[in-house]
Amino acid sequence: MFEEHVLIKEKTSQAIKILQELDLDCWITFTRESEICGDPVLVFLAPSPVTWHSAFIITADGQKKAIVGLYDKTSIEDTGAYDSVEGYVTGIKEPLQKFLSALNPRQIAINFSRTSEICDGLTHGMYLTLYDYLKEIGLENRLVSAERLISALRERKTPYEIQAIRKAIEVTEEIFHLVQNYIAPGRTEKEIAAFMLEEVKKRGLKTAWSQSTCPAVFTGPDTAQAHYTPTDRVVRRGHILNMDFGVRVENYCSDMQRTFYLLEENETSAPPEVQKGFETIVRAIEEARKAMKPGVIGLEIDRVAREIVTSSGYDEFPHALGHQVGRFAHDGTALLGPAWEKYADKPFRPLEPGMVFTLEPRLTVPGRGVVTIEEMVLVTEEGAEFLSHPQTELILIG
Repeated sequence: MFEEHVLIKEKTSQAIKILQELDLDCWITFTRESEICGDPVLVFLAPSPVTWHSAFIITADGQKKAIVGLYDKTSIEDTGAYDSVEGYVTGIKEPLQKFLSALNPRQIAINFSRTSEICDGLTHGMYLTLYDYLKEIGLENRLVSAERLISALRERKTPYEIQAIRKAIEVTEEIFHLVQNYIAPGRTEKEIAAFMLEEVKKRGLKTAWSQSTCPAVFTGPDTAQAHYTPTDRVVRRGHILNMDFGVRVENYCSDMQRTFYLLEENETSAPPEVQKGFETIVRAIEEARKAMKPGVIGLEIDRVAREIVTSSGYDEFPHALGHQVGRFAHDGTALLGPAWEKYADKPFRPLEPGMVFTLEPRLTVPGRGVVTIEEMVLVTEEGAEFLSHPQTELILIG
């Protein structure tokens, strides 16, 4: 509970600064029964789910106000993050209208977005309810999207958040190291995944996403390549094996991939075509990392890695170079990706200090399998630094 309180204090204070930066007067998160249809941003505002209609209001002049059902009041007060927590019995309309009438903000930022799922937590029904409340006091025309605010709040990691992510990476790397001694010809993808899940269980942790695909294990050619459950496919010599895996520590995630090669009986190193593919991926990751700095858009970083892969004779990878990581393995609005329809305007967002991204290009070596590495990096004031220890050598399994 204490750790949640630290996070909420950090994030609500950060929200005030972002409101000032964006010249927004007021931000409202309006939600109800949050275990069923909660707003993604609520974890930064409350230590537990709320039941009745609840409003979390933060203003550019530094006010932090929560209006919640009576039985939710104490848990919100205990965070120490709010100047005032008001608990109601019969309904939220009167206290909410009273507070906003006195505040009389020029704009009221609310949580909706056409393109960013992390900023779209206000349900349509709750929007209609809030609109009606505001119309009664003449403030209904002051509503604007909180997308820029929420994106910044979620993407600019605080010291607590970065510390938690580092811990998750440390565990992930530890389990990757252990599994390389378990991988052997004749093992199945399912057996390898089970070994890793047992290590997660021993540590009392959870995987970063659903265990059905975490870890994802792919061996040899002609696999699903991504987002697919481990199968009964047997690990064979002469094949590449890659894994996608992450854990959740203190509610923050890691998301990493590692590539292995199963040596033939008479081999002491990987064949040239496998080694070339691996070195191409390592170079693409490093050059992309060196190109990352505040103000550069994600599209440009994706282009760096994509051109290295294609100029080396491989097809371009059919996905973005990297996504943000935080409370979820896929988090944040800005994306290191191409200008494809499915990514909307995310690749055109500029990088900011505090953002945590993956870098994960991939390529196929015919007859051998897929080479892919996924590292995690932190955008700094000057550039970007690795949070993970980058894989620079192909892991050989004898």
